[in-house]
Amino acid sequence: MDIYVRFLYEFWSVFFNGIITILTGIINGLLAIFNFKEYANIITEYKNEFAGAQWLFVALAVLFVVIILGLIILIIWFMIKKYIRFRKTLVEQESMLEEVAELNKKVTDLVQEKQKILAMKVSQLGLKPGEEETEEENKEEIITDNVRFSKLNSIDLIYKDYKLANYNNTFTLEELVELFRNFAASKLGLYYTSEMIRLFISSLASTKLVILQGISGTGKTSLAYAWGKFIKNDAIIASVQPSWRDRTELFGYFNEFTKKFNETEVLKKMYEAGYNDDVYVTVLDEMNISRVEYYFAEMLSILEMPSRDEWLIELVPSVWDTDPKRLKNGKLVIPGNMWYIGTINNDDSTFAVTDKVYDRAMPIDINDKGKIFTPTDTPAMNINNTYLENLFKTAIEKNKMSDKMKDQIEKMDNYVIQHFRIAFGNRIVKHMNDFVPVYVECGGAEVDGVDYFIARKILRKFEQLNLSYIRDEIDGFIKFLDDEFGKEHFNESKEYLLRLKKMA
Repeated sequence: MDIYVRFLYEFWSVFFNGIITILTGIINGLLAIFNFKEYANIITEYKNEFAGAQWLFVALAVLFVVIILGLIILIIWFMIKKYIRFRKTLVEQESMLEEVAELNKKVTDLVQEKQKILAMKVSQLGLKPGEEETEEENKEEIITDNVRFSKLNSIDLIYKDYKLANYNNTFTLEELVELFRNFAASKLGLYYTSEMIRLFISSLASTKLVILQGISGTGKTSLAYAWGKFIKNDAIIASVQPSWRDRTELFGYFNEFTKKFNETEVLKKMYEAGYNDDVYVTVLDEMNISRVEYYFAEMLSILEMPSRDEWLIELVPSVWDTDPKRLKNGKLVIPGNMWYIGTINNDDSTFAVTDKVYDRAMPIDINDKGKIFTPTDTPAMNINNTYLENLFKTAIEKNKMSDKMKDQIEKMDNYVIQHFRIAFGNRIVKHMNDFVPVYVECGGAEVDGVDYFIARKILRKFEQLNLSYIRDEIDGFIKFLDDEFGKEHFNESKEYLLRLKKMA
């Protein structure tokens, strides 16, 4: 054993002697460079041998050493200061953690006190805490501290014994146009042309996101509001704010401190829509006052999924026993019976809407106020979503675009690619194949539906080009449209092209 101890002493001595040598060297080095007496002795030794000009170099040598020493002192000072600040931050963090723990303890005490009070109330009703709920109590559930979705849980209670309602709808799409138009005028004093309502309903058939754009005061929000009143299911108005930066503005967020989910009215309506077969509308009022891609990007991707079973959005990463019934593994199914209608004012106070949004939406321009007419008194009506979507599906199958129209569109596409270097993808083709047949079923002409769609979804892309560069090409394109579709048709596209030419 003595031999091993001697070995360990000698072995470790090598290591620690090295450490001591390093530290001694550093200390001796610092003492050496700060040995001002030695500097003075050297200068005194040589001062009688220096001529006048040489003293200038002596001063430079002294200044160099002073600067180096100053830098060393400064570095040491900053290191000490940084350590003090770091230590202070750690102390503050520890203090905050202790304060949070104390607050959590107080919250726990308050919750226990609350449960005692609730137990006393239950006892006053002649029951014992923990006793089975009666039928009367099922109507009013006592919300406990471990429920994080209070609004969604209340929807579960309301729809506990709900059975899907069949409204026995019998209207056609063409009749729906006039029913809605007359309702808006007779009940709300809002006047729209049949063409505007036809475009609106056709847009609902082609996509879940409809954009109503134009100058302020032309009734964009009113149209979405009137649709909600007409279907006896008021639209949820979400007034977009400049501060909207992510999806939490629409859906809410989980508060880690309170352990509650801050639910929005939009989320509540989405959850409710999953229980029934009514038609729902969410209005994103002034949607471009913030960047749409910030707060609606996830929804844009989800609504593109071909199967509605994939329309899922994660609200929370974990699962609680008290979570709402229709929340599966923390994910909510986006309801297929809800549409999203955004309103846009194109002015200096708003952001430009990007292609990513426009390609997934159907824009409708509202720049003129509707003319007053004498309407037929028309009441609001409940509409089954399945009935409405079956009307859309039937119209799409029945009124497929003619081969002649497809050939003309292909020629136009080739012309636009050749002269303007712009093409449109499969998503836009699908939207057009849904929009135009429903437009026809609503009472419009196929060529007019194609004209409006191309003007709003394809020619709109010309605004991204250098208008002065394409100005001379516009006249040739208008002549192509006259030759291919006839001078009496494609007026929307021609008017749009002429406006672009004036802007160039």
